[in-house]
Amino acid sequence: MSWRNSTLDKITLISNSDAHSPSKIGREANVFDTEISYPAIIGAIKEKDPQKFLYTIEFYPEEGKYHYDGHRLCGISLSPQESKKYNNICPNCGRPLTIGVLNRVDFLADRPEGFKPENTIPFKSLIPLEEIIADVVGQGVGTVVVEKEYKNLIEKFGNEFNVLIGAPRQELEMVTLPEIAEGITRVREGKVFIEPGYDGVYGKIRIFSKGEQKIPSHQGTLF
Repeated sequence: MSWRNSTLDKITLISNSDAHSPSKIGREANVFDTEISYPAIIGAIKEKDPQKFLYTIEFYPEEGKYHYDGHRLCGISLSPQESKKYNNICPNCGRPLTIGVLNRVDFLADRPEGFKPENTIPFKSLIPLEEIIADVVGQGVGTVVVEKEYKNLIEKFGNEFNVLIGAPRQELEMVTLPEIAEGITRVREGKVFIEPGYDGVYGKIRIFSKGEQKIPSHQGTLF
């Protein structure tokens, strides 16, 4: 989103996760190909060197509770363009909408949506592995089935980033359900279904469309 504001072109954008919960540490990260030292890393950032600062890893901003404009009590969720049509007033109850982050981005932007500046550090949008598994098997994050398969994949590939980014699909299919491998592949390709958050309601990122069959004859493998 920040690429839409030309005044930020001189700044190298980085992505860091907070430490609210151990499982979310590293959900946002910066990937370097350089020696592990302060001078090397800070140099790659300052120089915007794409050979040393490879990319950032981020979660989908639409998951945030205030990405879109909206009114929670009325179940109204609107993009900035839609909000303008209603003069930032809820079309259901007539009260002011809660204005979201994207509206502010749109206000400050001097470039169209989707604009990508030259010589910028790219990014990858990922979904945590547990959430992908949970979406496939139809159970919540933290359940026994999800935890078991998560540990299985980590044991096979070493760490979560390697599963989500590095492992070839053929190798994934050798150790897990083909539907989970398909889910990981869709996340890599950005083929997800997004419902932006609004007015205190978290957004939802789904890998499979509603009603899409995900675990037909393989269900017994995990259960």
